[in-house]
Amino acid sequence: MIKKTGWVLFASLSIIIGLYPVIYFIIDRRFGLLGLKPDAIISNAVWNTAFYLHIILGGLALLIGWMQFSAGIRKRYLNLHRKMGKLYVLAVLMSSLAGIYIGFYAAGGWIPASGFICLGVVWFYSTLKAYTSIKNKQVVQHQKMMIYSYAACFAAVTLRIWLPLLQLVFNNFTTSYLIVAWLCWVPNLIVAYFIVKRLTRV
Repeated sequence: MIKKTGWVLFASLSIIIGLYPVIYFIIDRRFGLLGLKPDAIISNAVWNTAFYLHIILGGLALLIGWMQFSAGIRKRYLNLHRKMGKLYVLAVLMSSLAGIYIGFYAAGGWIPASGFICLGVVWFYSTLKAYTSIKNKQVVQHQKMMIYSYAACFAAVTLRIWLPLLQLVFNNFTTSYLIVAWLCWVPNLIVAYFIVKRLTRV
């Protein structure tokens, strides 16, 4: 029962935050973090291209990635699993590179910037490694790296959980943002490490 509830919560959060970028096309985009960006960045064509690539493809990766961990879907619809996997990899590689670029423009200076840039690098590397592993028929290695990849992808969810909580504690957005740039993904990777360790023992 607990396992099933956890799975439903995991899938639900992935879908909800995966659809989150749609908001930017419905209402005025100068809300949330974008409200802090100077006009020079907001009006920059390269930055805008990278930003929309990051949120749209990152949202797509989050939206479809959780299904790849379903043993039932994988066994019944292996061809679908492979096609979705290729789509996930393509989306992540492009979104992570765009994320690394916009990370240099993170509000708050080098601490949040380095946090988001490192996240982008980890996301890119783990996903590329997962892809090359399955191409070389290294199934277990593929599974391990996909766990790390989606842990990095899930940072989109954990950021939106941690940030309001940190603001309640510190009552200061800048301080909260400095922390969440690392807190949104480092614990995810720690959890992924223990999942991978358990997978290795099985």
